[in-house]
Amino acid sequence: MKNVLKWYFVSLGICALILGFLSVVSGIGGEGFIFGFLEMPSDIFRGVIGGFILLFSGIFYIDGTRKMEDIHQLAKVVMGSILIWILAGCEIFSMICSSIPGETGWLNSPQGFLVSYMPPYAPSVVLLPFSIIVLYVIKERG
Repeated sequence: MKNVLKWYFVSLGICALILGFLSVVSGIGGEGFIFGFLEMPSDIFRGVIGGFILLFSGIFYIDGTRKMEDIHQLAKVVMGSILIWILAGCEIFSMICSSIPGETGWLNSPQGFLVSYMPPYAPSVVLLPFSIIVLYVIKERG
């Protein structure tokens, strides 16, 4: 099971590296793009800084899987997940705050409220459910 978890976090780290690199490139270029349910933002915070956070998250995942039995290496994997959680939390909070006000009135209509939660999503929100597996690893470690 430990070998499976090791390869899981390595592949998650590679995905975080790729998405972080694409986010940095789209942020620096100023041209965001949408690929299916994934949106690469073009602004400085969500694009460049968020991309660097995802890059470092991927580095922590990959570096931490070398010897996950060691508590210090496991801490790197946990830190990679925490970086994704913080970034995704900011994205989700941004979605919630932007869905409340309406275009013509104080509050958005119920249909407009629900439409604001439809795809495309930021890379950190896509990686969020996959990063929660680290809680299982912590629980098993004791």
